[in-house]
Amino acid sequence: MSPLANPRLRLPILVLVAIAARALTFGNPVVHVDEEFYFVTAQRMWQGALPFVDIWDRKPVGLFLLYALPARLGVPAGIWAYQLLALVSAIVTAWGIAKLTERLGFAAGATAGGIAYLLWLDLLGGQGGQAPVFYNLLMLAAAALVLRPRRATHGIVAMTLVGIALQIKYSVVFEGITFGLWLLADTWRRQRRPLRLIAYAAALVVAALLPTVLAATYYAAVGQWDAFAYANFLSILHRNPDPLTDLASNLGQLVLIVSPPVALAIVALLRGGASRPRTFVALWLAGAILGVAIFRPWFDHYALPILLPACAAAAGMLGRPGWQRWRTPALLLTAAFAGQIVLIVQRIGRGDGKQLDAVAHAIGRGPGCLYVYSGSDMLYSATGRCLMSRYLVPSHLIRAREAGATGVDQDTEIRRILAARPAVVVVRPFYSGERPAAHALVAAAVARNYRLTASLPMGNEIIRVYHRAR
Repeated sequence: MSPLANPRLRLPILVLVAIAARALTFGNPVVHVDEEFYFVTAQRMWQGALPFVDIWDRKPVGLFLLYALPARLGVPAGIWAYQLLALVSAIVTAWGIAKLTERLGFAAGATAGGIAYLLWLDLLGGQGGQAPVFYNLLMLAAAALVLRPRRATHGIVAMTLVGIALQIKYSVVFEGITFGLWLLADTWRRQRRPLRLIAYAAALVVAALLPTVLAATYYAAVGQWDAFAYANFLSILHRNPDPLTDLASNLGQLVLIVSPPVALAIVALLRGGASRPRTFVALWLAGAILGVAIFRPWFDHYALPILLPACAAAAGMLGRPGWQRWRTPALLLTAAFAGQIVLIVQRIGRGDGKQLDAVAHAIGRGPGCLYVYSGSDMLYSATGRCLMSRYLVPSHLIRAREAGATGVDQDTEIRRILAARPAVVVVRPFYSGERPAAHALVAAAVARNYRLTASLPMGNEIIRVYHRAR
């Protein structure tokens, strides 16, 4: 028997694959700019900062709470902690995908489906602690309950899990709608009682929205409803689109990477014949794809939710006798090799802990506040210096797509920060999407009032550190 076909070896195989696939990222504090921001925000929450009020972003508060315990450990222990949490989440999710695959009648490819999920995470920016790495597990647990609603409470618990996932990232809403409609259709098929169906639908909606309502209620209670509503729901409507060339490039890359498991999933579902679980997974896959298609600018990690139903269904092909001999191993080995190339290229491009430490050492730990005009958010954690603005993410003030979408005039806020005389200013080279007017503002300020104290590499860029002249 092939090791991939032996259920007893499944968990050890998944653990080994997950560790091997992500080993290059362990301990690196600059794996991805998103994770840097989540970590820094969670760390500042321990110091009293309130998301959306003291640090601005559109991500739900649940994502920052998820990072809170690791962030409490600081750098570098907290980096290892959140990455360990992400590793465990990825392994358990892969194991759950294998169990779901068995329910689809594709047991022979169950382990291969779980491995495919772990390997494609690297290809789609999920090698660290991106939001879907965590909420995919919640959605998988919800799906397991949706497929066996023996009691109405199963559906309510499932939608509660969806609601918690919504407080990690709102884009899960389309998958949640798919789950809810499936539960209602299944209930109608079994009972055909209109009033009971309406009551059940209301209960499902309440369960799904409850975590968000609780978060909103808290912000309203502390007098910050407007800040919560604008950041969470309104600001995204004001964001400007990226240039068409950038959008097309992002979408093309995303489609290219995710197409193999999606194509295999579609073929397996068509060949496998109809069944209730397969129909559910097909609808789930459609809902996940819709959720990705709607939200621009289509970065690679946006496609991570698609991997759940895609890898579960793709196992129907990966486990076929004709595939198991050489096609499945060849595909998985190719994905593993490509994933490691991606991680190496990204590490070269983004930098690593040693380079971050060198820049942080050049900045120093104080006194005075730090202004990272452009560069790594993790410098705030590495130096412990105070913030100059609630707009901690540089792109919120300097990217063209954020003009008019953050609740503040970008140049006015940059001028205010510079007028407050930060002790240190960090600037990376001008990049595509950055507003020339913003770059000119900071360039004039550092030329007038600061001295260049360090020019250090961070990945494939040179980061310039300016200290205020006495």
